[in-house]
Amino acid sequence: MKNHQGFTIWFTGLPSCGKTTIANQVAEILKNKKYNVEQLDGDIVRKIVSKDLGFSKKDRDENIRRAICLAKMLTYDNFVVLASFVSPYRKQRQVARKEIKKFIEVYVRCPVEICIQRDVKGLYKKALEGEIKDFTGVGDPYEEPEHPELIVDTNMESVEESVRKVLTKIEELGYLTL
Repeated sequence: MKNHQGFTIWFTGLPSCGKTTIANQVAEILKNKKYNVEQLDGDIVRKIVSKDLGFSKKDRDENIRRAICLAKMLTYDNFVVLASFVSPYRKQRQVARKEIKKFIEVYVRCPVEICIQRDVKGLYKKALEGEIKDFTGVGDPYEEPEHPELIVDTNMESVEESVRKVLTKIEELGYLTL
């Protein structure tokens, strides 16, 4: 594996906006270039590390606190961490930035109407029917990042264009040479 300093790319946005899809492709490219990459995906972290938590504000904050802890440790161990979490609250993301330090916030922006169309898990449908309370984008707000390092608009650009923008930003910030 190539020698490099660790850093975290934190993909944030509404459910079904494309965070994991973009992170998966970035991971594949970086792994093919022999970088140490670790992915932290919201769904997987919830199943393994946070299976004891629900979706109240308190539980969501605790889930993100755990994810930040994992990302910080992996970053310290010189991994490129690709963290894909809705992380709807600015305060959570500010804590992540402060704790992790080597941090790139990528806002995966997409209108909620498009996210609803893309929702393969049917979560928006359940939220709109009242089965899921406080679902981000329906019953609970998503606080857009104020100063992300990068914004990708997944309703207007292809996955490949978004991935290219992320890779370009990594180079511009001096984290990796690709």
